[in-house]
Amino acid sequence: MSVMIKESPISETAMIEEAEKALADISRVRDAVGRVIFGQEAVVERTLVALLAGGHALLVGVPGLAKTKLVETLGIVLGLDSRRVQFTPDLMPSDILGSEVMEQDEFGKRSFRFISGPIFTQLLMADEINRASPRTQSALLQAMQEYHVTIAGARHDLPSPFHVLATQNPLEQEGTYPLPEAQLDRFLMQVDILYPEIEAERRILLETTGVDEAKADNVLQPARLREIQTLIRRMPVPESVVEAILRLVRSARPGQGNAETDKHVAWGPGPRASQALTLCARARALYDGRLAPSVDDVRALAEPVLQHRMALTFAARAEGTSVRDVVAKLAKGI
Repeated sequence: MSVMIKESPISETAMIEEAEKALADISRVRDAVGRVIFGQEAVVERTLVALLAGGHALLVGVPGLAKTKLVETLGIVLGLDSRRVQFTPDLMPSDILGSEVMEQDEFGKRSFRFISGPIFTQLLMADEINRASPRTQSALLQAMQEYHVTIAGARHDLPSPFHVLATQNPLEQEGTYPLPEAQLDRFLMQVDILYPEIEAERRILLETTGVDEAKADNVLQPARLREIQTLIRRMPVPESVVEAILRLVRSARPGQGNAETDKHVAWGPGPRASQALTLCARARALYDGRLAPSVDDVRALAEPVLQHRMALTFAARAEGTSVRDVVAKLAKGI
């Protein structure tokens, strides 16, 4: 099997040794999260895959599905410095990024000093991100893409690693603003959180309403997370997987010869979707104990990676077609 993508040369033996160590660490992370978050295995997997791939994730679900709890738990388990920002309609960009203040010293000389905002952390929880105005939402754009912010012409680098896990309520209510397309594209994945299975909900009732409640334990350090993220970028990607990613992403764009897409899709995903699929496929393979991704990884990740990077035509929406339906059909064809 030919190999298309390789970030840097590394021997197969060294790769296996590093992967085995990473697998042990990832297993401990999964166990630690599982002691606090009951059920929702697919949600935990996709969110962890996004973090292992070094990206950001948008968690979408109705209230009460442990979105906030999941982010808090991941911050503790991974040893990340975490901060939470509750997005509200009156939130300003400076409330997230920080601002400059004027100070006067003992000699009467005045100067500006930058006071950093909550974005200067390793794991930022943007809670109910769609409740802030687009102006405030856009304050995250540069940070999520370039990992630094510019205030008054001065560059301020963010800590490493830096991740944004945003939560969003899918219900249309007053006081919510749809995220701009450019903002959505910066999220590696959109993770939909559904209602738990009955056994998981029974366990939630029994274990979270008593005197003692399970607490998350730290099992990893940020430096080790960075090492695993680097390892994932070094993992080889088979030619068949590269071709599957290209076929999938390009088939989701109108005007590329796919009749279903031309009929239902107004605009499709750009190259950033291909990059996201490549990184997430590598991370999912390692998460499952494999050294290289497969086409099955691409199919499994098609929905969370593509659904927020596409828009349907008015006719498709009127017919009751959803983005998930379109992506599912496209994924079957690769």
